[in-house]
Amino acid sequence: MSTYLVFGATGNVGRRVAERLAWSGAAVRATSRNPAAAKLPRSVDVITPDLAAPGALDDVEAAFLMWPFHSAEPARPIVDALKRRVRHVVFMTGGGALPGVTPEEQPNPVARWHATVEQLIERSGMEWTVLSPSTFMTNTQWWSDQIRAGDSVRGAFGSLAMTPIHQDDIAAVAVHALTEPGHDRRRHTLTGPEVLTQAEQVRVIGEAIGRPLHWRELTPEQERARLLADPGFPDGFIDELLDGYTKMAAAPPPEVTSAVRDITGAPATTLSAWAAEHADDFGGDQR
Repeated sequence: MSTYLVFGATGNVGRRVAERLAWSGAAVRATSRNPAAAKLPRSVDVITPDLAAPGALDDVEAAFLMWPFHSAEPARPIVDALKRRVRHVVFMTGGGALPGVTPEEQPNPVARWHATVEQLIERSGMEWTVLSPSTFMTNTQWWSDQIRAGDSVRGAFGSLAMTPIHQDDIAAVAVHALTEPGHDRRRHTLTGPEVLTQAEQVRVIGEAIGRPLHWRELTPEQERARLLADPGFPDGFIDELLDGYTKMAAAPPPEVTSAVRDITGAPATTLSAWAAEHADDFGGDQR
């Protein structure tokens, strides 16, 4: 039986990919820095992300790869190891990496890392598929402390429009790309089913948890100070986040794609449905 290798299998998307494959009866090998704490289905073979370890790539037909590193430096040895044994790689890109643009010309450091990995995969000789998802719905959990504490969310760029996507929809597409023909040398741009501003996302979460919520607009300088005072938010990411939001606000609004429905046969999940699933994260009742 062919084996599917899943990187980052304890993350928001990687876990769903590993679970979906395992539930389908496929042989799954998944990477985790702490295999003993992975809490994946019992049938999943959990290993450390050391591809040089004996047996790491035995029988692997295809791999799901996401990029958890803050640099593209580890990319070449990983891709080199994969191309010796693996037929097909499904890579989840990020950082707003622009298709057809060299890594050096990408708009920010994260996009440059991802574009570098994309380039290495595309030149490797393996079959490849790139998944380019929009903003994750799980990012709204950044607001959970504020929502638990009151009826408003304070932040900058409340009018910024996004097409938030459920992580399970990304995983569903990834599993189709891994297990079915027709995805080689394809780039799938994945979005949720609706365009929502940040302020509208807060309103939708309020409706899902059963109490009105509203957005309180801050200037970028006030938002920077707020994030610097938040011990749970990485300081090194603040300026990059605000700079990214500034550029997104100046760009045309995003468009919804039909890729999730086209590939999986099911409509993309709404933020309202996702928020109802995660109501307890925001101090509401699970529905």
